[in-house]
Parts: sequence; C-alpha cells; structure tokens
Amino acid sequence: MPTNVKEWLWYKFVKSNKGIELKVIETILSGCLIIEPAIMKDQRGYFFESFNSNRFNKAVACEINFIQDNQSFSKRGVLRGLHFQKGSFSQAKLVRVIEGEVLDVVVDIRQDSSTFGRHFSILLSSENKKQLFIPRGFAHGFVVLSKVAQFFYKCDNYYNKASEGGIAYNDPSLNIDWQIDEKELIVSEKDLLLPSLQNTHF
Repeated sequence: MPTNVKEWLWYKFVKSNKGIELKVIETILSGCLIIEPAIMKDQRGYFFESFNSNRFNKAVACEINFIQDNQSFSKRGVLRGLHFQKGSFSQAKLVRVIEGEVLDVVVDIRQDSSTFGRHFSILLSSENKKQLFIPRGFAHGFVVLSKVAQFFYKCDNYYNKASEGGIAYNDPSLNIDWQIDEKELIVSEKDLLLPSLQNTHF
C-alpha cells in the first residue's frame, strides 16, 4: 500500500477505471487489431495494464478466453514463421514484445475472406509497447531487428502438434518485406521446408 501522499495519488490513478482505456486501431485485415495500452509515467518510471480481460473483450467487441501464454528469446535475424494451427485447434493470439524490437507479420488465410492471401506487418517493441490481436484464421511470424528480443503472446487454444501448418516466409506471392538483409536471416530447417501459400493445406 502507498506510504505517502504522492504514492497515494498514483495508486488512486492506477486503480481508477479512468485513463486506462485501450486504444484500438483497425488494420487492413478485418479483425486484426493494433492495441495501444494507456501508459502512465512519472519520475519513477511507468505503469501500464498489459492485459485486462474485461477491457480487452470490450475493446475487440468479442469474447476471447486466453488459456496459454508463450514466450521466446531470439537474437537478431531470427525469423520464426509463418505458422498457424488448423481446424478445431486454430488459435487467436495477442502478441507483444517485452525486450527489443521485431517486425511482426500476419497473413489472412481465411478462404472466405476478401483479403485472403494479403498480409499486414507492424513494428512491435519494448519501447512502443504496442500489441497485435490476431484472430483465428491467420498465419503469423516475426523477425528480430534488434540485438535480442523477448516475444510474448497469449493464445485462446492449446498447442497441438498434429494441427500445425505453415507458409514459406519468402513466398513470392506474398512478397513480404522483412526489413532485414536476407544474409542476416536465421531460419530453422523446419521453417525452410514450409510450402508456398498456393500449396498450403488449411
């Protein structure tokens, strides 16, 4: 609990419902949303609410029940993706960066979508504290642009190895600009074998 007037005022501000609303920005892909939390700063540093189920569901206008958290650590040039899970094990994700900077990329793989096969990319970093909500029906990947990065994401479904799917990061039909020299990329053998969008089974 706060021990002086200044800390008490800060405590009241943080605990209040006012001023902690999420800023939600629509992307070119329906349902895929940029989330900007309210950051409260003073001479000591900052505070922000990284996740609140009630506020989040209100902001995205749907009921999402996240049940699994994942975190990875990667060095510059590491590219993970493009991954998805199929069928009943499809996942919605809320992703953010807690150290460093990445280029985060999503591809619409909803076959009945008007933007099927289109992608969206955004810089996520520990500095800008932006988050990206990725609904079910998207492939996802990221590349590390900083020296190192810690990437964190919430999922609304459990990982299921048998339901794994993926698309080649360098598929020419997607033409993704990963904003890093090809010679710097570090890609797993598994990801190097992923098929093109045209040859992917959803």
